[in-house]
Amino acid sequence: MDYTPEAGSITMFSTSWCGYCRRLKSQLDAQGIGYNEVNIEQVEGTAELVESLNGGNQTVPTVIFPDGTTATNPSLAEVKTKLAV
Repeated sequence: MDYTPEAGSITMFSTSWCGYCRRLKSQLDAQGIGYNEVNIEQVEGTAELVESLNGGNQTVPTVIFPDGTTATNPSLAEVKTKLAV
């Protein structure tokens, strides 16, 4: 499956217990930045995808941008800069 998001939004891989994920989601919500959240504990194959993007680690949040690039635990400023919001 292709998880590349539409322009102006991101795909965020997360878990239900991840504090960094919750913080980023609340910041994105406050700024009106769209995201598609994918729980790597619930969606088959996504934990392996996150591992492949992070040198074998299941580090969340891992974000995919519309241009196909990724970031691990990005700040809100990084997301905004990448999306040019």
